[in-house]
Amino acid sequence: MIRFRWRVVFAVAVTAPLLTVGFVVWRASHAQQEAAVEVHAQGDLPFRVVPVDRAIPAGVDVLPASPGFQDLAVYKDTIAVSARAGLFVYNREGGLVHTYRAGLELPAAELGGLSVGAELFIATHGEGLLEFNGSRFRQILPGDSLLRNITCVLALRTGRVLLGTERSGVLVFDGRHLAPLAAGLKSEHITALAGTEGDLFIGTLAAGAFHYRGGEMEQILSALPDPQVLSLSVAEGIAYVGTPLGVVEFVDGKRARTLADGFFARAIAREGDVLHVGTEDEGVVDVPLQLRPNKRIPAGAEDPAVPVVRMANVAGNLYTVTESAVYRDGQAVVSPGRVLLADRNIASLALSGGRLWVGYFDRGVDVVDANQERATHFENDTLFCVNRIMPDAAHSRTAVATANGLVLFDAGAQPRQVLGRKDGLLSDHITDVAFRKDGMVVATPAGLSFVDRSGVRSLYVFQGLVNNHVYTVATRGAETVAGTLGGLSVLEDDAVRANYTTANSHLRHNWITAVVRVGEEWFAGTYGAGVLRLDASGEWHSFSDLNSGFVVNPNAMVVSGGQVYAGSLDRGLFIFDRASARWTNSTMGLPSKNVTALEAGDGYLYIGTDNGLVRMPQGALQ
Repeated sequence: MIRFRWRVVFAVAVTAPLLTVGFVVWRASHAQQEAAVEVHAQGDLPFRVVPVDRAIPAGVDVLPASPGFQDLAVYKDTIAVSARAGLFVYNREGGLVHTYRAGLELPAAELGGLSVGAELFIATHGEGLLEFNGSRFRQILPGDSLLRNITCVLALRTGRVLLGTERSGVLVFDGRHLAPLAAGLKSEHITALAGTEGDLFIGTLAAGAFHYRGGEMEQILSALPDPQVLSLSVAEGIAYVGTPLGVVEFVDGKRARTLADGFFARAIAREGDVLHVGTEDEGVVDVPLQLRPNKRIPAGAEDPAVPVVRMANVAGNLYTVTESAVYRDGQAVVSPGRVLLADRNIASLALSGGRLWVGYFDRGVDVVDANQERATHFENDTLFCVNRIMPDAAHSRTAVATANGLVLFDAGAQPRQVLGRKDGLLSDHITDVAFRKDGMVVATPAGLSFVDRSGVRSLYVFQGLVNNHVYTVATRGAETVAGTLGGLSVLEDDAVRANYTTANSHLRHNWITAVVRVGEEWFAGTYGAGVLRLDASGEWHSFSDLNSGFVVNPNAMVVSGGQVYAGSLDRGLFIFDRASARWTNSTMGLPSKNVTALEAGDGYLYIGTDNGLVRMPQGALQ
């Protein structure tokens, strides 16, 4: 399955205008922030400092899922926990004091590592560095978008802050300048930072660790059992480097011994003469720093094998962070509260049979009741990687296309049949499905399969299909359109009527990821050229207000009333107003700029991202 995916009607008529006004005010406030302090660093890298003071748009509901906790820090007598969902601030007893949500109070990005200096510094995935003083946020936003994926952060006693990045090594920020730490790290993916300005250890994804001391940089690679560094702990001249195959101890920069041999050391915390190692699937391993055998202790009483994300020794208490809870000395002190959805990484959405269907990239399907109070989860070897969910109202059923087959659910939302190669389909990997009067059209990476009462028939390049790898399919009467890796095919019944590519038409990109019917035309989303339209005469047209290309995620398009919505890979939501024939772009209320799935109905627009699902009134983004 392709992983870049990307993947109540109002009671009072006056409500909708009021909600729209709320969004307009919020948008104006957001634009004002973006025009705030412009800083041109006198070092190598330009950046902006933007006050984060966002008005919350009215009518946006976040459907609750596991928060995806990432890190923990003690700041001003509170416990701050970063998460994919945002920042959660608790008192020392574990009581929730405040929540700051990604896409609402905070920019549209997952939060990551924390570090405490004069203020609390928060790494984000895609929105640079956040600075929090306990009541207000500021955003340090590098001018180069490639530098905005911050993987880890370390505040130094000198007031400088080190930023680990995904592609550009370590950056140094001192409040006025942003610059690379060292030229030798400029292209490295940084995974961890620990130590002090004079004794710094840097972990990388594939190049081992680096020891930065006295202005000299030494690479540590052969002394590690694996070149991937997962975690670091440095204190009093002793460093512990965690890898997928264990922990290596370094004394004064020299390798001393291997600890927790063979354990996936995702997190490390030292407590006196004990090194606590948080693992992926073995809970916490307690390693006495004397020569005694490793002893495994649980991360929490309820689930000892829960994957550990981060560990910290705070005022004599060991805190263990997992994606769904935080433990203190083995007891859960922070829980996620109400959780409706099984995962945050949304792949597909549909309204079918009065229910909301939510498909995930690797967690199967949730079927949510009409009141959105309860969800039934389906997950097995077939219902795993979901590509598309499509209702068939005429036959009171719902089809779920997965990487392992096509699953048909009955009117009671129960799986009744699984179709795959054994049944005559071209592949078990189903990328999309569309229904027509007498059956359905199934898209696969090997071509199209037509299923009806007469059986299964297939169509691929040999019979005229423009390309075998079909990503999206849609039908209207006897007409079927198939978007592929190599162009778009238009079929009449089962026969190809026309093929369109960049070579024989004004199609600007061959890779078609989504297709929807808009009036008498087809709108096609592409992987790189945004959205194009195909008119009834067979001519392709671009949109003058979509000058720069962008990626439309597979099947992340929906038509509702007077709007067409398209979800992009990294630029949020694009909205086409049919009356004005103009596009606008918005990230308002989105927990991520990667919009992977869309659905509309019952007066609402459902927006799925790789970081959660939100619902807002239709028309609110006009």
